[in-house]
Amino acid sequence: MLKIDQLKFDEKGLIPAVVADAGSGKVLTLAYMNRESLEISMKEGRTCFWSRSRRELWRKGETSGNVQHIVDITADCDRDALVVRVNKEGPACHLGADSCFNDRVFKGESAEPFSVKGLYALLEGRRENLPEGSYTTYLFQKGIDKILKKVGEECTEVVIAGKAGDKRETVYEIADLMYHIMVLMVEMGISVDNVLAELASRHVIDHKVKQEKMT
Repeated sequence: MLKIDQLKFDEKGLIPAVVADAGSGKVLTLAYMNRESLEISMKEGRTCFWSRSRRELWRKGETSGNVQHIVDITADCDRDALVVRVNKEGPACHLGADSCFNDRVFKGESAEPFSVKGLYALLEGRRENLPEGSYTTYLFQKGIDKILKKVGEECTEVVIAGKAGDKRETVYEIADLMYHIMVLMVEMGISVDNVLAELASRHVIDHKVKQEKMT
């Protein structure tokens, strides 16, 4: 574990801090820390930065409520830059966006890797634009009853495939189920982060129960 004294602050006493979402890995913002703000961040477990424009400390979320809870802080190989992984409450950008990095400068030919949040964003776009010929559009147009019916049908298909011991078919049916569940989530305004937060809370509870059984 590195000590703060081993970090290399610049001539103004600052070190750049790249803040990333601990769950998705998405870069949220680039800020700067001095020794005091880094010490505060480590002590409080929440991001605190040095504002170069106002020349003062500022705790993220102090006025907006968009707090960032620190998972860990890692230095690069030269020890002159930091990556701060966080679990955030609300948007990271002062403009209200999830991340400060939204204005694309260049897009290469390489395809973006699949992600659950990427699929969710795609489904949100389908619901907003309702492109013709899309099965997803069809589901949103039919409404909640149709979506729930499909979720129920796919649950049954997963049970049948699992009972038959067919791994490949079970994977196929689970994918169908997950897709329809995410359509339901978009329809009801339930985000991926909502579900992950619920799972995380259960993990903590389960850990405590295991500890109690061991004592």
